[in-house]
Amino acid sequence: MKSLLKKVLSESQFASLRDAQIFYKTSKANQLISSGQSAGLKFASQAKPMASAYYSLLSRQFQREERAVLSGLAKYKADLKEDDANVFLMRRNVHRLEKGLTMRPRRSVFGRDYILETVNVYRKIVAEPSRSMETTGDSLNWAFDVLTAYFRASAVDPVVDHAREVFRSCMPPDGSCAGGGRRVPYKRILDEHPVEYDQLKKLAIKRRSVRWFEQRTVSRDLLDKAFTVAGLSPSACNRQPFRFLVFDDPETVAEVASLPGGTSGFKHNIPVMVVVLGTLDAFYDEKDRHVPYIDGSLAAMSFALALETLGLGSCIFNWPDVERHEIRAEKVLGLKPYERPVFFMGVGYPEPEATVAYSQKRPLEVIREYNRPISKG
Repeated sequence: MKSLLKKVLSESQFASLRDAQIFYKTSKANQLISSGQSAGLKFASQAKPMASAYYSLLSRQFQREERAVLSGLAKYKADLKEDDANVFLMRRNVHRLEKGLTMRPRRSVFGRDYILETVNVYRKIVAEPSRSMETTGDSLNWAFDVLTAYFRASAVDPVVDHAREVFRSCMPPDGSCAGGGRRVPYKRILDEHPVEYDQLKKLAIKRRSVRWFEQRTVSRDLLDKAFTVAGLSPSACNRQPFRFLVFDDPETVAEVASLPGGTSGFKHNIPVMVVVLGTLDAFYDEKDRHVPYIDGSLAAMSFALALETLGLGSCIFNWPDVERHEIRAEKVLGLKPYERPVFFMGVGYPEPEATVAYSQKRPLEVIREYNRPISKG
C-alpha cells in the first residue's frame, strides 16, 4: 500500500504522504459506496413492486416529483368541484371529439361517455372565461365549432340528445356567432410545401447552442412571433401543459440565469432568459406525469428553430433534478407546487465573432432502427 501511495504522491500535487493516504482512503470509500449504490439500483430495477417501493422510500430523488404530481392532481380535482370549470378537461374532451370526427368510417354515435361532461364544462367556462385563462376566446370558439359539428354528425341517441339540448341553451363565446364553423377537422393541401426538406435541414444545421450574444435589446414582437410557432407544436390531447416565463430585465435576467448550472462563465452576457415551465394540474391521473416535459420540449424545439429564422439564437440549459436547485428555482420564480421547470433557455442576437461548438451528432445508423424484432402476445 505504501508503495502505491508513494506512486500517487509522486504523480500528484499532494504535500505529504499523509495527504496521499487520506486521498487513497477516501477514494476507496467512494468506490465502495458507488459499488453499493450500483448493486442497490440493479436490485431495485429488477425487483417486484414492493421492493422497489422500499427503495424509493430510502431515496429522496423522486419525492419532489411525487409531491408535484399529487399537488397537480389535487388542483385538477378542485377545479372540477368548483363548478366544473376545468379548461384542461375541456381541451382534452374537445380534441377527443375532433378525433372521432376524423375517423374512417365515422361511427354514427361516439363520445357518449364524456359528451355531457364536455358540454357542462364548456357551459361553465363560456359563462366566465376569465376563470380558465381562455380570455381571448379562440379556444372557446374552437370548442363551440367542434361541438356544433359533433351534434350535426351524431345520430339520434338519448345521451347525445340530452347533451345537445344543454349545448343549445349555452351562449356562444363572446355572445357572437362564435367561430363560424371554421375551427373543425379539415383536409390539408398536400401538394403545398411552404418549406422544402433541404431548407429545413439547413435550418437545423444552422441552429446551434449560442453562448455569446450581442448586448442589445431583443424585440418582444420577435419573441412573440417565435412563441406563436412554439404554440403550434403537437401536444397530447391538445392540453398544452406548459408555459414560457420570459425575463428581459437585466437585473432579473442575472438572477434567473444563475439558476441552471450550465450558464457558468457566460451568463453575464445573456440578454433574455426563458423558463420552459411544465404544469401538472392539467391531468387527472398519474400516468400523464411526464407529458409536461414531453410537450414542453416539443414546443421549445419549435421555438428555437423559429428564433433562427428571425436572426436570433438560443442555448438550452439542462435542468437536472437536484433538490437544492429546485428549491431555489421555486422561490425565485414563485412557482406553484404543481409547476416544474423543464429547462431554461438563453436568447439573444448571436455575437458575429463568437464561435459555437461543432457538436458532431450521432450517425443515422445509430439513432434509427427499422423493424426491431418484437414479442407478439
